[in-house]
Amino acid sequence: MTDKLNSLFAGVPDFSGVLLIAEKGKPLYKRAFGYTNFDTKEPNTTSSIFELASVSKQFTAMTIMMLKQDGKLAYDDLIETYIPGLPYPGITIRHLLNHTSGLPDYQAIMDEHWDKSKVAGNVDNIAYLIQYHPPKLFDPGAKYEYSDTGYMLLASIAEKASGQDFVDFCRTRIFDPVHMTHTAIRTRDEKINLPGMAWGHLFVPEKKRYVRADSFPQFNYAIWLGNRKGPGRVSSTVDDLLKWDRALYTDRLVSRQTLNEAFTPAILNDGSLSHYGFGWVLEQSDKAGKVVRHSGENPGYRTQLIRYIDADKTIILLCNNEHEKLPPILKTVELLVTETD
Repeated sequence: MTDKLNSLFAGVPDFSGVLLIAEKGKPLYKRAFGYTNFDTKEPNTTSSIFELASVSKQFTAMTIMMLKQDGKLAYDDLIETYIPGLPYPGITIRHLLNHTSGLPDYQAIMDEHWDKSKVAGNVDNIAYLIQYHPPKLFDPGAKYEYSDTGYMLLASIAEKASGQDFVDFCRTRIFDPVHMTHTAIRTRDEKINLPGMAWGHLFVPEKKRYVRADSFPQFNYAIWLGNRKGPGRVSSTVDDLLKWDRALYTDRLVSRQTLNEAFTPAILNDGSLSHYGFGWVLEQSDKAGKVVRHSGENPGYRTQLIRYIDADKTIILLCNNEHEKLPPILKTVELLVTETD
């Protein structure tokens, strides 16, 4: 497998990122490619820190699962219990977790109305949803539709139920106990001063080179929505994500029963099943059994965490130059992992 993977990446010389493949927690392949910064040519290492984008959602879901286990909330609580004034009745915490809420996209409202010289957080996002009240997309539970709005609201619900700032909660209840020493929800200033930060890059055809995505702040929601909590913003390393993977085979954070709920499909109003649990896309592999996974996309970043639960194999792929060949690269990696005993 190592030779095949080395050959694969040799054919994509401008790919930038880190790939880790593990079996039963033991790394079988771990290698860095490209640069943390294409201007300075500072090389990526296997310890480089990447924005996880929507891979962050599994941590948000975990905060809710912990609070449910603590008796601080219930999955079928209505969200207006925690966020009064939100003009979308009949939506539960479970709907948010499963992306079945029918909520409109908060980011579209912020993009249209927010002053992008300022940095918005959840309080601002919620205020704009209340003020502009875009219509719901469908009745709660009617269908699955991926929703950053839902996970933004989950973080605010976690704060209300716990009485603790979401960033602090994630650090004290998840990252520190799992010894994820390079993982945090960081501000832009913190990342600028962070050694080993792999910056997201975009290929600019006119310049024929990769340019840092944060060179275009007015188009970069990761900057003007930089204080949002819930749908993204966790930054981490492949080693820390492997620690997270291992913790999810134990009851260190929540009970096995609670964990199993995260990996269970949602039941829609018509009785059919959705393919999304609590922060995880759910799949079944012919060769590897049950699979839970999530991808992430931020300007310049593409991320993947894939857990073959039955086979106890893990793929962690973090990319910081949005490489156009990432989909076939990932497909090849998945085939190699599922076909290798």
